[in-house]
Amino acid sequence: MTEKKRTPKNIFRQGPITPEAIATSIANHSTKTGIGGHSIFLGQVRADEKPEGNVTAIEYTAYEEMALEKAFEIREAIFDKYPLTCMHIYHSLGKVKAGEICLFVFTSSKHRKAAMDACEELVERIKKELPIWGKEVTDQDQTVWKENN
Repeated sequence: MTEKKRTPKNIFRQGPITPEAIATSIANHSTKTGIGGHSIFLGQVRADEKPEGNVTAIEYTAYEEMALEKAFEIREAIFDKYPLTCMHIYHSLGKVKAGEICLFVFTSSKHRKAAMDACEELVERIKKELPIWGKEVTDQDQTVWKENN
């Protein structure tokens, strides 16, 4: 049996990632009966209190071409390390308000542990390695560059 070749995918979505998009992605896997476990991470914009004011939104920008190449490299490394059935990464660009979803990571495998471990590693690598920047917008009309923690 020949292994299906994976190709780079566009991980970016303009604005927030909607609950409907998340639900659709999950529902699309119900016919894949070889999957025994999914792991999902949802990154949500927090209304942090800063000296510059309370965060009301984050404006995400990216060096898209470089980020897509790096995301593909990370995806391939995670697929090589874990026995996954599938993996999805979606990251917002543009303005995302406090309380909205800006990152959706979804991993699936025959058994839950691989899906959970892969999801955790994937999120950590995305936060550390992708050239995506967030400028926090406050209720005092000030902006602060976000630091990933």
